[in-house]
Amino acid sequence: MSHHHDADEVHEHDLGLSHDLPTVLNRRRALGLMSATGLAAALAACGASDSSGTTSTRTQGGPPSGGGGSESTVEVADGEIPEETAGPYPGDGSNGVNVLTESGIVRQDITSSFGTASGVAAGVATTVALTIIDMNGGEVSPLAGAAVYLWHCDQEGRYSLYDDAIKDENYLRGVQVADADGKLSFTTIFPAAYSGRWPHIHFEVYQDEKSATSGTNKLRTSQLAIPEDACNAVFATSGYEASVQNMQQTSLDSDNVFSDGYSLQLAKASGSVSKGYTLSLNVAV
Repeated sequence: MSHHHDADEVHEHDLGLSHDLPTVLNRRRALGLMSATGLAAALAACGASDSSGTTSTRTQGGPPSGGGGSESTVEVADGEIPEETAGPYPGDGSNGVNVLTESGIVRQDITSSFGTASGVAAGVATTVALTIIDMNGGEVSPLAGAAVYLWHCDQEGRYSLYDDAIKDENYLRGVQVADADGKLSFTTIFPAAYSGRWPHIHFEVYQDEKSATSGTNKLRTSQLAIPEDACNAVFATSGYEASVQNMQQTSLDSDNVFSDGYSLQLAKASGSVSKGYTLSLNVAV
């Protein structure tokens, strides 16, 4: 069985990212308090969460000028999610095969392969729930109709379409479109930790479904970091044995991608091994 995660290829996976960038050089574009007029209602359905680092709800005392009343609700946006490398296994046509143009790529459940492939990825059941937020020009609103292409490694740290053992499979890859509240989700399995990287999930945000399935109008390429407690719980189960040692070799602060700041990329994890996990993240673009 061939694997693609030796030292040389891990370096290739993060080509162009510095190991020495200090954490203080976070790529967040900080934004101040914004007017609450119409904003609280627009983002109420976004599931804003401090733990995902993108938006939070706070109150500001004092009535508005010229009017009565008490406290008003305002939204605080920490910044857009950072641009990251897609790595060497994107399957988006930029490095080899293009799965985005294949019929069937738009699907919510990415656990199994589609088309002529029939493999099913083993692992702990996981839901990835994203809320896509538009911060264009400083405004904050759900990005309805945005499409996300999401992919990640399997239980053994392999990527479909690339690893020799599963090059004919296309599981753990799919496209979903955000609803009116900017929300979308994928049903998948918990990815492994492979040598040199903190457990993560790749994704690309596109303007709409047509753009995603043609590989055009891409708004952002980034990665989701998985919380340590969830990783430790999952990796203690059968099938994830190699991940235990790999987790000990790196940390979020030393990871080649997340070392310069991960507050906007660290998902909120809920659930359990027996019931499955949900990884939630607000994605501002």
